[in-house]
Parts: sequence; C-alpha cells; structure tokens
Amino acid sequence: MARVIHVFRQPDRFIAGTVGQPGDRTFFLQASQDARTISVALEKQQVAVLAERIGSLLDEVGRRFGAEVPPDTPDDQMDSEPLTVPVEEEFKVGTMGLGWDADTRAVVIELLAVSEAEVDEAVVLDDTEEGPDAVRVFLTPASAKAFADRADRVVRAGRKPCPLCGEPLDAEGHVCPRQNGYRRNEEG
Repeated sequence: MARVIHVFRQPDRFIAGTVGQPGDRTFFLQASQDARTISVALEKQQVAVLAERIGSLLDEVGRRFGAEVPPDTPDDQMDSEPLTVPVEEEFKVGTMGLGWDADTRAVVIELLAVSEAEVDEAVVLDDTEEGPDAVRVFLTPASAKAFADRADRVVRAGRKPCPLCGEPLDAEGHVCPRQNGYRRNEEG
C-alpha cells in the first residue's frame, strides 16, 4: 500500500494536547488547516523531547541563519483551547523528524507512524513512496515557539512529581524507593 503523507504548509493550528485524567492521559499532536484536522497519538516523553528540540533548533537557526525568533510566545500565537473534537487517532507516532527549510524559513516537523519494519532514516522528511505514513507540518519560528511552549505546559500539567525520587505521585499515594518502601501521599 502506498505511503500517505499529510502535509500542512500553513496550518491554522498545530498543538499538543491530551485526552483523559492525569495518570491516564493519552497525548496527541493535532494539525488543522482549512476544514482538515489530523490527530496523531504519541508518548508523553516524545512530546517533551519534541518541545525541547524545537527550542534548540530555534536557537540555532536564529544564530546561524538570522531567523527572527521571538524570545517569548507572541500573544497572537497563544493557543489554550482544547483539542478539536472528535479526536480520531490517524496513527501512533514512532519516529519524529525535525528540520529547517531555509527556502521558506520554516521549521519542519515530521511525525512517522509506528512501523513493524525498521525505519530507514532516508524516509524522514522525504517524499519516497515506501515507508510509514506521516504528518509533515511547516511552522514559522513564532508558531514553532508557541507550539513548544504549549507542549511543555501540557507535559507539566500531569501529576506532581515526588520531591524525593521525581516519579509521579498517585492520588492513592506513592511507594517511594527513596523512602525504603514506605507509602507517601501527595501532601508528603
């Protein structure tokens, strides 16, 4: 079956969001342009890494290519609205690609579906006919900054970490390895 690549060259919206309660959340990235919306599921850690890498990429393109990168998210780029419903998972993300398109002066994010076969790096950010399905999004530096800031907030909005071991605290308490197996509750 031929590979499907969903391309969003000027998305109206590209956000990270969740469905579910802290401790049982499913993370999604959602791209919308005109009447088309695509949602892909991924792990919390993938969202955190993508946000961090986008920040690093923006620092680099600002330094090396003179791209205008706002120090803070512009007010007109802030998006605190929930995911567009219904949230229908197109696929689960396995591999992610990140780059800079010097011609359009845009950050390019590519999200590839989990594949049983090992993914050849040559298919990332490429239009080859073979390989996993993908979502490719082009963002201005300001939009990329806004995405990374929101993604970071979404990741941190979960359960509070244990002050001793850093693992998430459960509502029923937490058996902390640093407390030699004694149960801690959220209050400490």
